[in-house]
Amino acid sequence: MKSVFFAVAMLIHFSPGIFAQTAKKTATRPNVIIIFMDDMGYGDPECYAGVNYKTPSINRLAAEGMRFTNFYAAQAVCSASRAGLLTGCYPNRVGIHGALMPWAEIALNTNEETIASVLKQAGYHTGMIGKWHLGAKAPNLPVHYGFDEYLGLPYSNDMWPVNYDGKPVTDSSNRKFRYPQLPLLDGDRPVRYIKTLEDQGTLTATYTRRACDFIKQNKSRPFFLYLAHSMVHVPIYASPKFLGKSGAGLFGDVMMEVDWSVNEVMRTLKEQGVDKNTLVVFTSDNGPWLTFGDHAGNTGGLREGKGTSWEGGQREPCIIRWPGVIPAGTVCNNLAATIDLLPTIAKFSGAALPKNKIDGVDISSLLLGKEGANPRDELAYYYGRNNLEAVRKGSWKLVLPHRGQTYKTYMPGKNGFPGGYAEADVPLALYDLAHDPGETLDVQKAHPDVVQNLMTVAEKYRAALGDDLTKTPCAECREPAKINNTKNDLK
Repeated sequence: MKSVFFAVAMLIHFSPGIFAQTAKKTATRPNVIIIFMDDMGYGDPECYAGVNYKTPSINRLAAEGMRFTNFYAAQAVCSASRAGLLTGCYPNRVGIHGALMPWAEIALNTNEETIASVLKQAGYHTGMIGKWHLGAKAPNLPVHYGFDEYLGLPYSNDMWPVNYDGKPVTDSSNRKFRYPQLPLLDGDRPVRYIKTLEDQGTLTATYTRRACDFIKQNKSRPFFLYLAHSMVHVPIYASPKFLGKSGAGLFGDVMMEVDWSVNEVMRTLKEQGVDKNTLVVFTSDNGPWLTFGDHAGNTGGLREGKGTSWEGGQREPCIIRWPGVIPAGTVCNNLAATIDLLPTIAKFSGAALPKNKIDGVDISSLLLGKEGANPRDELAYYYGRNNLEAVRKGSWKLVLPHRGQTYKTYMPGKNGFPGGYAEADVPLALYDLAHDPGETLDVQKAHPDVVQNLMTVAEKYRAALGDDLTKTPCAECREPAKINNTKNDLK
């Protein structure tokens, strides 16, 4: 038996073209599911570097698909990252930055085409479940961006008038006092409010039930499901079925329930007979919010976390599975990003690309195992409104001078309470990520030619998308939607 497995492994390693040929013969328009986690770090799934708890369903997804080791979110913060995923653009191109508050005066422009809208035009039934965070009220909710149906939270689950201890905020000087009640929306309308930690603990199961129902109801036609979990973003909580069961604290319990959710989705696909023709993507919006200590995940040894342009903030776990098309049990070390999902899914589904310019590239050649494929060779790390903080080409990363967040100054918090973090000046530095993924050794003095080459790359991005750090205006940016909020809108 071992020799059979060895032979199959060698076939995968040395004959990727066979799988590309198989894909051409067997692939029809696939159903598409994107499972998008919140604040899940590169090291959180067990098949990456997760410790003290088990994620057998995510492990199985990796064993049956392709696991990426150099996969990047569009930016290391909630709203910007989600704008990038859905539009195939760097977030600054579409005017979205940061984490939009319920009272934000901007939202994703409804003129922007999304994965949902291009697939809907191609005949897909489209649904979203979970965290949106690109507009807090109609007409800037999912059903106005190509989704036929929606159930979820309009923004992050910590944007509620509740303290870290789970008790309602009554002190008007507390910054959380301003938040409205946290609504669970169905379409544009609230169906209930999330008021307690126990309510938070119902979200994963609620989303999962709706996802499974969506699959059952749409098994006879092409469908796209965007399942954007609220976990593992704080405040984390799990349902009674999982509380205390992982042996690794509340974070382990939450990971255990998330893993259960993946299993339920995959089990439903198989039971409904659409398993083999569904492309499933599992990834995350940004790295862990390390200030929350034992309620935050881990980066697998990458530097810093959420809110930074270091690898721990933007490099994410990613697994993509499509039986018979994507070679099972493979690892892809090539550079890829969430902005690449739209053009890749469009390629597989036969959908037209957006009319406006996008930044994503088609990575189907990687997924099909084509020898020598390398569709993305560089990446821009933007943060804030429009700060170009780093660029990568190949394995080289040039960190550009900026002022950034660091978690290294204060001890992390625990039991749901945050620690502190500071800002620090970040100097110019060059890192060889092939040998130093933790970004510990600046090698710019040994490679001045590489520095110069990457400076040229940076200037290319500045010319197109601008850079606030160098006061370079954006030549190609598009306007977000403008929102006129009043006090009554927030209640």
